[in-house]
Amino acid sequence: MLRRCRDPATATRPRPRVSALLSQEVPFQRRLSPNTRPPLALFVAVDSVMPDPTADSSSEANEEVLTGNVLKIVLLSLSAALGGFLFGFDSGVINGTVEAIQSDFGAGEVVTGFNVASMLLGSAVGAFFAGNLADKVGRRPTLILTALAFMVSAWGSGAAGGSVPFVAARLIGGLAVGAASILAPAYISEIAPSSIRGSLATLQQLMIVVGLFVAFLNNYLIAQAAGSAANAFWMGFDAWQWMYWMELIPASVFFLSLLAIPESPRYLVAANREEEAASVLDSLGTATNVKEKLADIRSTLNDERRPRLTDVIQEHTGRIHPLLWAGIGLAALQQLTGINVVFYYGGTLWQAAGFTEASALLTNVVNGSVNVVFTFVAIALIDRVGRRPLLLVGSIGQALMLGVMAYVFATAAQGGAGGIEMQGNQGVVALVAANAYIAFFAFSWGPVMWVMLGEMFPNRFRGAALSICGLVQWLSNFLVTWTFPILLGSIGLGISYGIYAAFGVVAFVFVKLFIDETKGRSLEDMSREADAAA
Repeated sequence: MLRRCRDPATATRPRPRVSALLSQEVPFQRRLSPNTRPPLALFVAVDSVMPDPTADSSSEANEEVLTGNVLKIVLLSLSAALGGFLFGFDSGVINGTVEAIQSDFGAGEVVTGFNVASMLLGSAVGAFFAGNLADKVGRRPTLILTALAFMVSAWGSGAAGGSVPFVAARLIGGLAVGAASILAPAYISEIAPSSIRGSLATLQQLMIVVGLFVAFLNNYLIAQAAGSAANAFWMGFDAWQWMYWMELIPASVFFLSLLAIPESPRYLVAANREEEAASVLDSLGTATNVKEKLADIRSTLNDERRPRLTDVIQEHTGRIHPLLWAGIGLAALQQLTGINVVFYYGGTLWQAAGFTEASALLTNVVNGSVNVVFTFVAIALIDRVGRRPLLLVGSIGQALMLGVMAYVFATAAQGGAGGIEMQGNQGVVALVAANAYIAFFAFSWGPVMWVMLGEMFPNRFRGAALSICGLVQWLSNFLVTWTFPILLGSIGLGISYGIYAAFGVVAFVFVKLFIDETKGRSLEDMSREADAAA
């Protein structure tokens, strides 16, 4: 049986997305991930020198509780967290446009799946390299490049006349999504005092969920105004094009706000620009003694070691550490239950289930609302109930709700092209089951998987393991997203959802057999246990 390790002492621990970016004192609320997306995920570049979550936090002794210009720090954090909003928006906007672009581009199931999933390949690359780039040129310039990439992607996606330019634009957007998943929480963690860092880091996570919801609402309102996503809207351009172009508004705000933020003090010290770092610290007011704070940062940087992928190999056996396999299982199973089929293909899904386009897009808005609400439920429960119970309940809940949806879809009257025509109360049952499924995911596997990944690995290979698990998560997301149109066209909704339900059962068994609770345990104790068992 795989050794399970996690830690609630890590409750003070950052979320994996940012686990390599936040200090050990950061409570769960800051790491809470929005479940999607995609996400989103996040993984840390193996060669990055961003803050190690296991680093000594003695420098916090030089911080007063709620010291400094709190309003300024909050505004700076909001500026960075707009990257999270765009992360969510860019992930969700595709939902309302799939049918229209498939028709306009003349794309089949395989190409349509790749059109939708291509962003995820860019996200994997962006997340992997963003840390290195930020270490070389700075957090602020890299964030500005990220904002520009969001703008280019938004314009290019809407202006594309075929699958090739569309995929190119989505890949650029994916680079921005992956970079934002790393850079925004990193910047927030590096400018905020420990006393409010948790709350501010939560901004990033919640902004992703809110961005997803706003994208769904954007799609619905534009489609309603035009009569359909495929109809002409303003200035003769189709409604689906405007759905993408609306992202230019928050992307421009993000870009302009970044022009006004200071560079991270941590980066400035690493770049031997200590006078500038002192000036930033003084303006933020987060240190009672700026010279001591600079010395603390320098000491931490000197003690850090770049993680290597080879760290996950056990020296005495030459094999991959069992804990890494456990982490890979968690990362893959989070996606294999099909959550992003709902978030990326909701419009297609519900239209295939017999809904009108307007009803399908409105259903997406409801789904997004449920996602937001139950993300807060996860924040409230994770340190009270524990990680493992939430994963177990979430696995069973998802499997049951997916099973209900599979049954409804399989027993409904068959329509064309894999579509169905639900009768009587079948539509109501499917809607209730779908929202319950999202709720089960949002308070369990969505955020908890990332928390456990941030807690379960020993200090000596945490960075490398997070990179590998993050890559697995992005690629699993890509696989599920790419294959859904193919499954829909070949075996239909019923069997497709039966497959996702089966993975829910697999997830329950996996957690039951291989994953232990980490609540109330320190990272150091778990590291020693893992090393002893290796």
